[in-house]
Amino acid sequence: MNSSGLELANLAVSSDLLLEAWAAILEIPPTPSDPNLPVSVTYKVSQLPNKTTIVAFGCSSTCNLQHLQGEASHLVSSPAGFEFLCTKLNPSVSIHKAATDHFAALQAQLSSLMELPSSISFIALIFEEIDTSSPLIFTGRSLGGSIASLFTLWLLHRMDPRKSKRPICITYGSPLLGDKAFQQAISDRTTWVSCFLHLISNQDPIPRAFVSPENMSLAAHSTHQTSTSAYMPFGTTLFCSESGCAGFEEPETILQLMAKMSIKSLGANQGLQAFDYGGVLKSLKSKAILRKIGKQSEVINPNRSGITLLLQAIGVIETQENAFDPNKNFSDRKVNMAYIEWYMKVSAKNGGYYDCYKNARSRGREELLNKEKIVRDQRILTQHWIKTVEDIERKSQKEGASIQTSFKYAGTTYRRMVEPLDIAEYYNCGKTNYLKEGRSEHYKVLEQWLKDDKVSEKKRAVGMTEDSCFWAHVEEANISCGVLKDGETSPRDKERSLEKLVEFENYLMSSIEKYSVSTEVFSEGSTFMKWWQDYITIRGNSYESKLTSFMKNRKESSGSMVLMEYK
Repeated sequence: MNSSGLELANLAVSSDLLLEAWAAILEIPPTPSDPNLPVSVTYKVSQLPNKTTIVAFGCSSTCNLQHLQGEASHLVSSPAGFEFLCTKLNPSVSIHKAATDHFAALQAQLSSLMELPSSISFIALIFEEIDTSSPLIFTGRSLGGSIASLFTLWLLHRMDPRKSKRPICITYGSPLLGDKAFQQAISDRTTWVSCFLHLISNQDPIPRAFVSPENMSLAAHSTHQTSTSAYMPFGTTLFCSESGCAGFEEPETILQLMAKMSIKSLGANQGLQAFDYGGVLKSLKSKAILRKIGKQSEVINPNRSGITLLLQAIGVIETQENAFDPNKNFSDRKVNMAYIEWYMKVSAKNGGYYDCYKNARSRGREELLNKEKIVRDQRILTQHWIKTVEDIERKSQKEGASIQTSFKYAGTTYRRMVEPLDIAEYYNCGKTNYLKEGRSEHYKVLEQWLKDDKVSEKKRAVGMTEDSCFWAHVEEANISCGVLKDGETSPRDKERSLEKLVEFENYLMSSIEKYSVSTEVFSEGSTFMKWWQDYITIRGNSYESKLTSFMKNRKESSGSMVLMEYK
């Protein structure tokens, strides 16, 4: 059972599965090639020696690029039989009308065969829900691949996963099947989306039939809004040629790669005849390179070529300096983080990260320019993580529990570096109570991910303050000091403010004892040190506590504060 689409792709490429599925398609009886006849879809069921059942769908030769880009390009909203894809959050999905029409026709045809004594096992499986432990593969090329995908979805919805193996679907040169909502509905079901593998050759124009400026714009803006006229890919797509293959799962990446496929590589085949994948498949087993975008993992066997070189070889991208790089989005986020990390190091010598950012306007033109650059990186990173959190949180509770550790710790680093900047801007605007009224939901989720990890952190020196909301606590403590210094404050408000300051003291000492407070907090002139001076003035020289003792005897060690008693 494959835990991801790329694992399915790797298995398919390294075994004979792709060739066997393709051979099943070639065994489908040919249909009349009369251009005056409507496009038809046929199927054939075969069984391999290992008891794997392959259901192959094919379409007549009249289903070419011109046909698909004509009336056959229309989408239909929530077609009958696929209402199960709709949810409260995703109330409507749109699917390729021609595909749903042919699916409905085949479904009716199969239903009429149910009463025949010669009913094949496939019909019994679909309509009688017979439990089976034997593998089942749906496959097809061109529009036949779309029908195979629909039958796979329909069966996934009807079957009991506790009694039956999930089917897999392998398509060859299939056009895009549905809109963004359709793609999202499948992606939200992790155990479903990993069942689909779509092969695309650089010389086959059919898969790009529905790649339009509209769905390219949709991908570029990474929106979750649905569209009734923009197609989006789903599942895993394997871009291939006789030189190799590259697998991708992210819809936006797949769509951009399809749009960037070299026009020159199409040669004389402009979609007037079906592309033969046989020759490509025979050379793939020893030349597979599969990489998952956005994850720091890859399966390489046996050639160790770079992904960019491979995509150039198969004609997906051209050898230009500004050519599309599928790793660009992920790499850019690392660059954004690197700029902010640089800013942290530079500002450490000038009063600290938080206060340099907060007071940049009063520190001169150079500081202001640095802040403007960081604001840009801050916004890009925030948009990236808001989308990442939304995508993962859309999963079921069980699926969400399996979030990879890399997400949790990458998110934690981002949160600890960027949230203090949000806090600085929040209080610069004269606002209060950031924790309850100003904190973005995605920060709360990222923090919860780390808590759910249940990894106990030993006392250690750290370069960053671990609580990303530390400065919000400091700002609120400053506000409480201001209330106490105000001569017009009521006794009740003063009492409450003093209680808050005691709570802050306890919170601060707890953080210090855990070695989770950065030395920059104690920089001369920092927001914290200004609070401390006000607090001691309010408390008086006779006031003694663990914090006052620490502040008198503190020293630095490797970027964090160390209590004298622990040295």
